[in-house]
Amino acid sequence: MSEITTAAELRELLGEPNHRAATKERVALHSRDRQWIATSPFVVLATSDADGNCDASPKGDPAGFVQVVDDRTIAIPERPGNRRADGYLNILANPHVGVIFLIPGRNETLRINGRARLVRDAPYFDDMIVKGHRPVLAVEVAIEQIFFHCAKAFMRSSLWKPQGWPVDELPGPARLAKEVQPHITESVEQLEQYYSPETYEKLLYERR
Repeated sequence: MSEITTAAELRELLGEPNHRAATKERVALHSRDRQWIATSPFVVLATSDADGNCDASPKGDPAGFVQVVDDRTIAIPERPGNRRADGYLNILANPHVGVIFLIPGRNETLRINGRARLVRDAPYFDDMIVKGHRPVLAVEVAIEQIFFHCAKAFMRSSLWKPQGWPVDELPGPARLAKEVQPHITESVEQLEQYYSPETYEKLLYERR
């Protein structure tokens, strides 16, 4: 094993970015950024705690669910989940976050890095109501860095091309949960009911 331990070693191996890549960072939203955010139904929010322990959490809703507050601020609504709140707890300890916006079928992504805070209410919360449900909090991100990321990873993975997808031989979520969490007391049949699309559809926005 030959480990890379310095920035100089890394640059010697990879080389320097070209001028276009090196200068593409921005600090305020362009009209095209706003259009991308309005078209995106899915983002990944990356956080870490004060010790550097990381979390990456998927967030999804109807396209445009992330609110553009102004040219330097966005807000991501909270929706009911498993209540672990890993990412939210991280933000309380370390406000630095990264967000990747995806649009189905597009190989590029929009990336935003910034400093986040948790807010329990704001005027824009009324614009985040889905199916009558208003979020109880939002992640508000003060933008520090924004840029479009190229398509190479999506092209290499054939992410949007079913003909290139690998054969999925993994069991369903109920059996997966039972196998990897042996302390679970529910039966596979009970878990299948819990993880069923019908049950999840009822729980998408309701709090229990």
